[in-house]
Amino acid sequence: MTSFSEIRYASLAKQVMQRCDELGKISQCSDYLDRRYLTTEHKAANALVGGWLQDAGMTTWQDEAGNLWGRYESKKPDAKRFILGSHLDTVPNGGKYDGMLGVIAPLTLIKAFNQYGIEFPFHLDIVGFGDEEGTRFSSTLLGSRALTGQWEKDWEHVEDDDGISLKQALEEFGLAFDSVLNAAIDKTNLLGYLELHIEQGPVLENQNMPVGIVSGIAGAKRFDFTVQGMAGHAGTVPMPLRQDALCATSEMILMVEKIATQQDIVATVGRIANRPNGVNVISGLTEFSLDIRSASDDKREAALDDILKGFQHIATKRNVTLSSKQTHSASAVHCDGALQSILKEAISESNYSPLTLLSGAGHDAMAIADICPVAMLFMRCEKGISHHPAEAIMESDVEVTLEVLGRALRKIEV
Repeated sequence: MTSFSEIRYASLAKQVMQRCDELGKISQCSDYLDRRYLTTEHKAANALVGGWLQDAGMTTWQDEAGNLWGRYESKKPDAKRFILGSHLDTVPNGGKYDGMLGVIAPLTLIKAFNQYGIEFPFHLDIVGFGDEEGTRFSSTLLGSRALTGQWEKDWEHVEDDDGISLKQALEEFGLAFDSVLNAAIDKTNLLGYLELHIEQGPVLENQNMPVGIVSGIAGAKRFDFTVQGMAGHAGTVPMPLRQDALCATSEMILMVEKIATQQDIVATVGRIANRPNGVNVISGLTEFSLDIRSASDDKREAALDDILKGFQHIATKRNVTLSSKQTHSASAVHCDGALQSILKEAISESNYSPLTLLSGAGHDAMAIADICPVAMLFMRCEKGISHHPAEAIMESDVEVTLEVLGRALRKIEV
C-alpha cells in the first residue's frame, strides 16, 4: 500500500479550485450565483458532483430528500461509517465556496486515497446536502434534518415565493414528500460527522492561520415584530401627541444593540419595512426582524428576555402596539471533544498551531449533532467575506486543509 506521504496535496488543491469554479457556474440567474433546493440547478449540481464522486471510486446515490451521497467502501462488510459533508445550495448572489468546498475537497482527497490504494476500517461517506440555506422555503437545514428523522408533516404546505409547495417541488424533482422519512439514517453504526467549511468570518485571517477547529456552533432564535402606531400628517400632529411606529422601532433597534453589547451575545435587526413610507406622513406601521445568537443558550435567553421587556416598555411609553412571531429556533451545539483533539493533532503534525474558535453561523452539523458526534474544520477566507460574490480562498490554504483532513481521517478509531 502506498503511504499517505506520497499524496501530492498541491495538485489536489488545484483540482479543488477548478471544480469549485465549475460548480459555481450552475445558477438559476445568469448575473450571479443562485442555486436553490429542488430546482433544475439543484439536479444539475447533483449530477456534476455525482460524476466526481464516481470518478473518485465511490458508489453514489441520491436519498429521498434530494441529498447526494458517495461512499468509499471499506473491505469490512459490517463496517461502521464516518461522514464528511456540507451543502450544495447557495444564497441568492452568493459565493462559490460556502458549502461547496466541504463536499469538493473531501471527494478530491478520496480520489487520491483510491489511486494510492489507501484503505480504512470504516466506510467513508460524503454527503452533499440539498438545502442548508433555506432560501427557497424559509426553513433552514431541510436536507440534514431529513437524515435525523426530523421531517415535519406540516412542511408539505410550505410554499416558495412562486406559490410552489414543498410537496409539489419534491414531486417535480422526482421525489415524494411522504417518502422523505426514509432518508433518516441508522445512528447505531455512525462513528461521527466532520464538516469542512470556510470560516465566514475574519478570525483566521487576523491570526494568519489557514485552518481552525470549531469548538461549537451558536444557537439562534429569529423573530418578526410588528409595531402598530397611527399615521398622520407630518405638519399638523404635534410631537407629544404622535404614535410614530418608526420612532418606536428605532428606539427598539438601538436597545437590541445596547443589550447585545452589554451581555456579550450577538443580535441583529437585518430587515425593516415602513408604512405608509411617505416623506410627509408619520409612520403608522413598521415591521422588523430580530436574529439573536450565542454559544450559550442560557445567555441568549437572558438577553432575549431583557430585549422583549425593553420592547414592551418602549411600546407602552410611545402608545403603540407591539406583536411578534418566532420564525426560527436552534439550540447551541458543542463539537465533540475527541474529534476536536484529532483535528488539533492533525494541524500540529502539519506544522501549524491549533486555533480553536466558535462558529456564529449555522451549519448542517447542528442537525447531525442529534444523531452522532460532530466536528468542524474552518478554513480561512479573504476578509471573512461570505454570502457574497467576493467570497475568496487561497489555493495554498486548500493544500493545507487537505493534508489536515488526510491526517485526521487516519486517526479515527473504530
